[in-house]
Amino acid sequence: MKRTFLKTGDGSVTIHLPEWDEQYHSKHGAIAEAQHVFIKTGLHYLLESQESLTATILEVGFGTGLNTLLTLLEAKDKNLKISYTGVEAYPVDISEVASLNYPELLNETREDFLKLHDIPWEVPAEITPNFQVQKTKKFFKDISEKDTYNLIYFDAFGARVQPELWTEEIFFKMFQALKLRGVLVTYAAKGSARRAMQAVGFTVERLPGPPGKREMLRATKL
Repeated sequence: MKRTFLKTGDGSVTIHLPEWDEQYHSKHGAIAEAQHVFIKTGLHYLLESQESLTATILEVGFGTGLNTLLTLLEAKDKNLKISYTGVEAYPVDISEVASLNYPELLNETREDFLKLHDIPWEVPAEITPNFQVQKTKKFFKDISEKDTYNLIYFDAFGARVQPELWTEEIFFKMFQALKLRGVLVTYAAKGSARRAMQAVGFTVERLPGPPGKREMLRATKL
């Protein structure tokens, strides 16, 4: 599928899929969306609610590596100990990473960002002593872990183009993968997604969304 690059509202670049008229991140701001949905409403909330500086995170849709990079920077800034798993069925080509300007806009060197993309798939890698990553190439329906993660970043393509990723079947796998009191956050706010989460046992909150979106969802395994 053809891929192009799109500068979003905050100046950060995302990958655009013309055939689907879909992009990897919000056109209103790739970094702004990721920071609001996954860092502020996900990671910060988890750390505050569980009063811990340790977290195991599953990212469903590793994509450009932006969410991983932001989480790594948070780990450095707050001295967090994080074990991070990123699942992706169709990895971004390393040649495309050169067009992604996230480190520059975050006033960081490109070293860690490139390392996230360079490390081999299926093998745990230590990026820093407190941040370990394993990238796994598989479909979301093949996720089978149970009681493993504190936090899930659910960053799949939208239900408009891939409705099969927003079903009870998929969210049941997410529910099983989380530890008790674990949290799932996503940029989506569709009623069908919320109902699918609730049907498998999640307690779901509607929360203010990132720039360009009125709402987003946070689901907790209670």
